[in-house]
Amino acid sequence: MSQPYLAHFALKESPFSKEIPDGELWLPSSKQDVVETLITALDEHASVVLVGEPGVGKTCVLRALRHRIPAAGFRLTYCHNATLGRRDFYRQLCHAVGLSPAATAGSLFYALSRHVEERAAERVHPVFLLDEAHLLHQDTLDHLHILLNYAWDSRALLSLILVGLPELRERLSLRRNRSLHSRLHHRLEVAALTPEDTTEYLRMRMERAGCTREVFASDSIVLLHEATTGAMRDLDRLAAAALRETARKKRKLVERDVVSRVIEADTRERDR
Repeated sequence: MSQPYLAHFALKESPFSKEIPDGELWLPSSKQDVVETLITALDEHASVVLVGEPGVGKTCVLRALRHRIPAAGFRLTYCHNATLGRRDFYRQLCHAVGLSPAATAGSLFYALSRHVEERAAERVHPVFLLDEAHLLHQDTLDHLHILLNYAWDSRALLSLILVGLPELRERLSLRRNRSLHSRLHHRLEVAALTPEDTTEYLRMRMERAGCTREVFASDSIVLLHEATTGAMRDLDRLAAAALRETARKKRKLVERDVVSRVIEADTRERDR
């Protein structure tokens, strides 16, 4: 159902929807650098840990990676349910790569290992992308480094990308996780948007939705950036609310007073 504010701003679609193709995602240079490092790591058949605060764009980085990764030489498997014990975690991975899950944890692990070796024989490098990895059970973390061990740990047949909140980095630094941590050769962080990034992001999303004029006043952008502390997910929500409120008041420019009221309402809602 079309929303009234779209017609008010001559928009062809909601500008701050998450439903945007991978190839059309906008990333500031700092996040583009993260994607480039991820591509380099996979070319090296290395493993990676990637952390960032909620909403700063980790998923955008991963979607950009999915768009960039060569389909011919890699097989990317995405897994986002990290709240399982080791056996069910490996069962989930088996499902994801198209294997029929076995009954025991040992059989599941063997099936996955054989799958990795078979892909290597086909000159295809498997990549297991484990999202929300800060929620991984300790018994799974205890075992993941073994999944990376092939031919007496002399061949890099699999890459793991562990993605999560900053506490993932803290968990991996614990002594009991040192075998896994030592195998994660690239340790990356997705930072929050800068004020310049926020301005460019708002402009880009509006242009993509069909509006080429400036809609957000400069002081309203400053307020949005301060309120969201550079988190893209929060920026999407508040910017969309500001557009709706501006349209309701029949204004053409999103001004500071409107953004201020939207932020106050959002704060009250979160504090309930």
